[in-house]
Amino acid sequence: MERDIDLLAEMAPAGLVEVFVSVTTLDRGLARRMEPRAAAPERRLTTVERLSAAGIPTGVLFAPVIPALNDAEMEAVLAAAAAHGARYAGYVLLRLPHEVRGLFEEWLACNEPLKAERVMSRLRDMRGGAPNDPSFSTRMRGTGPMAELLRRRFELACRRVGLSRSHHALDTGQFLPPVRATPQLDLFGRA
Repeated sequence: MERDIDLLAEMAPAGLVEVFVSVTTLDRGLARRMEPRAAAPERRLTTVERLSAAGIPTGVLFAPVIPALNDAEMEAVLAAAAAHGARYAGYVLLRLPHEVRGLFEEWLACNEPLKAERVMSRLRDMRGGAPNDPSFSTRMRGTGPMAELLRRRFELACRRVGLSRSHHALDTGQFLPPVRATPQLDLFGRA
């Protein structure tokens, strides 16, 4: 992403871009176990700082939130992101659709065996008793008292460090859908 800062910085004043960088944890060891080929937490925060310094509207996404594994870090991640220039924040509760559930449970058993049962129990508490909830209105945040507590913690932490939900108005009017290269003319006259 940093290699494109010059392009993004040109687009930013016209309202054509906004960037969110996910920061899952500040614990480098946990980050290595969760996302072995991804950038380290410090590197992600440096990216936030460089994007922000270039005038690009920048936010942080604390995602995925994994109850009993990384949720205790939420306030620290948001504070670090704000200190590195993030203006916006969001979060997404861990989703385990289809095959992802088995992969995650296997990863959890191998990497966090002492926490595995608690993580899945908390997740079910926040998903109406199931490990996943595909409902459009609740799949990103969860439901129930634990999900509500997470939401309140997130909002309070954001207020404390000056982060907001993004209300950055992007100008989508300048984007046109790509036109397929075909010898057949379009019904409405576009080639």
